[in-house]
Amino acid sequence: MGRLNPYSLQMQITRMFEQGQSLFATTKVHDWLKEKGHNPMDYDVIFNQKPAPPGSKSVIAVEIELRRKDGQPVDSWLQEQANLQAG
Repeated sequence: MGRLNPYSLQMQITRMFEQGQSLFATTKVHDWLKEKGHNPMDYDVIFNQKPAPPGSKSVIAVEIELRRKDGQPVDSWLQEQANLQAG
């Protein structure tokens, strides 16, 4: 069972981009995929930076896009979980 983390994956990735640590973001998503029982090598990970929503403490928001390398559609639940907002 994975550790309970109060921060969503999307929030953690956004924070990494804000702190200049975007180099490690792909590894973070790969670890998250492993926790969910998926092989990270089956996916391309794309990060889309957008302005943060009004009222957010962040300046940017980073959306995580998953694409399967075999051309099959990504499970919609998995894609939603990757970008789930905390709290």
